[in-house]
Amino acid sequence: MKQQEKGLRAFLKRKNVEVSVKRYGIDALGAMAQGLFASLLIGTIIKTLGEQLGMAYLVEMGGYATAVSGPAMAVAIGFALQCPPLVLFSLITVGSAANALGGAGGPLAVLVITILAAEAGKLVSKETKVDIIVTPLVTIGVGVIMSSLLAPAIGRAASAVGSLIMWATELQPFLMGIFVSVVVGVALTLPISSAAICAALGLTGLAGGAAVAGCCAQMVGFAVMSFKENGVGGLVAQGIGTSMVQMPNIIKNPKIWLPPTLASAITGPIATCVFKLQMNGTPVSSGMGTCGLVGQIGVYSGWVSDVAAGTKAAITSMDWIGLLLISFVLPAVLTLLISIPMRKKGWIGENDLKLG
Repeated sequence: MKQQEKGLRAFLKRKNVEVSVKRYGIDALGAMAQGLFASLLIGTIIKTLGEQLGMAYLVEMGGYATAVSGPAMAVAIGFALQCPPLVLFSLITVGSAANALGGAGGPLAVLVITILAAEAGKLVSKETKVDIIVTPLVTIGVGVIMSSLLAPAIGRAASAVGSLIMWATELQPFLMGIFVSVVVGVALTLPISSAAICAALGLTGLAGGAAVAGCCAQMVGFAVMSFKENGVGGLVAQGIGTSMVQMPNIIKNPKIWLPPTLASAITGPIATCVFKLQMNGTPVSSGMGTCGLVGQIGVYSGWVSDVAAGTKAAITSMDWIGLLLISFVLPAVLTLLISIPMRKKGWIGENDLKLG
């Protein structure tokens, strides 16, 4: 029995099949978010730009990009799982099927089913003399069959959780504003994908607005708080890049995470209760914060869609004031106010925020 277990472990190692939280929960999830960015997200931005400028070819271009979000996510996941070429290319079909059958929870269905199909394909890859037939057949077969069996249920479950969060936020905007803002903001700084989580749950509306607030608090907060150590380069890298670059410093001194996290606990309910900030653009934008200003563009595209649909009369000055305060001003001011006494007490040292 032990010999068989050793043989199985050796076979899985040879096939580069690693069952771990890092491989599936960090590498694959993060790659899925990049696939979403390169299709649905950028497509939505291009389409919105085209609509505002009256350029039909940009609207068409954006439509092409958004149409391939399923395949883009699947190939990105396959790349993260280090799939051989035949497996990787076969995942295009798998992603299309899983996303279509997963409905509103398509991204989560794509993540789960692509992992299953990719690993199945890797197990048979180059094991036969007719690899060019067997590998795509197994990868696509497993993927499409699993999509038929699992994707609708996964989609419904993800959609239900997302709907529950959004319903609870509408019901209790103060408490849920704090909860969603803090949790999604923390997820953005951790080596997992807050954007992919928001996309998988279809997080929009007030809950999406709270998620934007939390992400902005982390990114802008860390950028401003560490300006002394990192200068303009650090301000840009964290402010419109990602606060994830602070993770090595957080591991060394977890106290540095308190100021932006407390700031998110304040800006979240302000977003939901005072400004009624809603993300009615693509759900993936809810988990992006100020990264490339995608969160703000997502909120704006939602405004535009609401006005076009007649559910919003117009984009008001209060809308813009709320977006600017929640996205930039409050995260910067609050994080600084919280961090100053912490520096004086020695809880945050001279170079604790220095980027390597």
